[in-house]
Amino acid sequence: MESANQTASVTEFILLGLSAHPKLEKLFFMLILLMYLVILLGNGVLILVTISDPHLHTPMYFFLGNLSFLDICYTTSSVPLILDSFLTPRKTIPFSACAVQMFLSFAMGATECVLLGMMAFDRYVAICNPLRYPVVMSKAAYVPMAAGSWAAGSAASIVQTSLAMRLPFCGNNIINHFTCEILAVLKLACADISTNVVSMGVNNVIFLGIPLLFISFSYVFIMAAILRIPSAEGRRKAFSTCSAHLTVVVVFYGTILFMYGKPKSKDPQGADKQDLSDKLISLFYGVVTPMLNPIIYSLRNKDVKTAVRNLV
Repeated sequence: MESANQTASVTEFILLGLSAHPKLEKLFFMLILLMYLVILLGNGVLILVTISDPHLHTPMYFFLGNLSFLDICYTTSSVPLILDSFLTPRKTIPFSACAVQMFLSFAMGATECVLLGMMAFDRYVAICNPLRYPVVMSKAAYVPMAAGSWAAGSAASIVQTSLAMRLPFCGNNIINHFTCEILAVLKLACADISTNVVSMGVNNVIFLGIPLLFISFSYVFIMAAILRIPSAEGRRKAFSTCSAHLTVVVVFYGTILFMYGKPKSKDPQGADKQDLSDKLISLFYGVVTPMLNPIIYSLRNKDVKTAVRNLV
């Protein structure tokens, strides 16, 4: 009997969330719900104006519409589950639902990394090669670029989710997180996860390192081109066309680097506090960043502000 219990496969997972901090659950429920509504409204309006306003039928706003749709999909894959966990005493999720949620959140995150790189390339061509911009960034080019971003993110997610969910889970089914975050799930496997670790490392290089490097080099050339513009007004206008994207990149990658780059505590009490800190940072990455994107683009872009006013 004991051997049978040890090898019994897991059919559902228990999400700890903020179970150890019940007073915070009610506060965060209202806060996350409000943020989610802002995400749906802000990104929904951006999608609507980029489709309805002919002046915004350009590669930059096409990518922006994709980014807004991606943010809605990303948060919808996790926020309802998080909100439910704040209200439900026993926070469980079936094995299959966990796999679907993991796939969606991972796919959206990987797609956003590639999409931000595509947006950086668009700004590079617009500022460094303005005369060639209509040819290089034609519809025949930017639509496949966006589609390729979605395809690459989805393919990576299929690989990582399949590798994770085919592992044996022999009894420990408590995920110390709000959602089925892939690293938290891998900790529960009762088998060697070295293949998963290597695969995740390769994935991080491809979808985090390479796009960030590409964005950085793009902005080096962009800044050099802007500094060569003789008039201050010209430099200001050129920088304003890419400042919103640059701000989004800094917020997106800054949160990721802070989340995974800070040192781990060896003290048990410190580890508990760090677990709470890691969860809240992850929550910031998953909710606050998608909420900020439409706000950043609306505040720093005259075309978007004009289109929104015309829509209203």
